Amino acid sequence: MERSRSWFRWWRKKARQGDAAGGGEEAGHKVVVDGSEIRELVEDREAFGMLVDSTFRQLDADGNGKLSVRELRPAVADIGAALGLPAEGASPNTDHICSEVVSELTHGTSQGEVSKAEFQEALSDILLGMAAGLKRDPLVILRMDGEDLRDFVASSRYEPSAAAISSLVVSEGAPLRQCLLAALQQLTVDHGVPPASDTWVAENIIEPALQQLPADQLDQPASRDGFFQQLKKLLGAMADRLQEQPVIVAHTENTYDGSGIKRLLGSKFELDKLLGSVWRGVAAEHKNKASKECLIAAFDKMADAASLPYYGAVKQVDAVVNEAIKTANANDGKMVDEAEFKKLVTDTLGAVMRQLNSSPVFVCTNTVVHEPLSGASALFS
Repeated sequence: MERSRSWFRWWRKKARQGDAAGGGEEAGHKVVVDGSEIRELVEDREAFGMLVDSTFRQLDADGNGKLSVRELRPAVADIGAALGLPAEGASPNTDHICSEVVSELTHGTSQGEVSKAEFQEALSDILLGMAAGLKRDPLVILRMDGEDLRDFVASSRYEPSAAAISSLVVSEGAPLRQCLLAALQQLTVDHGVPPASDTWVAENIIEPALQQLPADQLDQPASRDGFFQQLKKLLGAMADRLQEQPVIVAHTENTYDGSGIKRLLGSKFELDKLLGSVWRGVAAEHKNKASKECLIAAFDKMADAASLPYYGAVKQVDAVVNEAIKTANANDGKMVDEAEFKKLVTDTLGAVMRQLNSSPVFVCTNTVVHEPLSGASALFS
């Protein structure tokens, strides 16, 4: 039980102390979250059972042993926050897994209520799905304390970057404040700047830093020289604020270039074994005809082995999959047997591989991770 309550504090402490998974020269500012702690929790039957009992008891306000469906998704969000999982949006794959499992559970619940056994099974599926997604696409938890930002401003990278940004954001008659805020949108965690679009960052880091600049200049039209000078001052003031109030950011990035599909297609034994498993898992009503839904379900079962995101997680990859299905004439509902189905899946995978190989899809997300809400933490008190 203690493990479930303290996981959030565990990686925050790791980030502060620099005891980071993955190591490297940036180890003092990052922790790699690969899902191993979540898997350990779920596999510890005693700890996980206590987690389910305590959580369900708190959520079952009327004590009837049932949890209403409408309470399930917020409950999962609270559990995720108490476990220290980054907020929705930090990882497209884990968000998709959570949505799919909750949707599947609620769809199959005819009376609109979930028993504790159903809740335990759903929670296990959600957390293990998140763990699998994090194993494939780990989250890097960055502790941004202003040091990297100071290094960037003092480095040879700063002037070329500032010049390139000024050409994008400085326009005739535009107020200096507007130009500076637009410039922050162009800077990323690679420069030591936390997501400027985050409300907390805007209110606690950016606005106080802006107040350090000459107020009479902020509302005046920006000049190139004035922009350069004030941007440097703004970033320095932000570095000072970050030193006082470090920001934790969940960072994930991945390039889908078809290499995982190529590796899978090159291993006949692994491919045949996986296709057999996929065919056995196809719903009986879909076994004798090809459909887009059936192929997408097959792709989701093969996602890990093919290094692909789950359908619905990354829209750019979804578009490639949709086009491949269309090209393979796989959406006409024609009758197919097992051999034809496996060939259809293989051909469609090949089409996806070729498209991603020629036009790789790069996905990057940066999400500020806030402390769990007191209400969520109370679930594990």
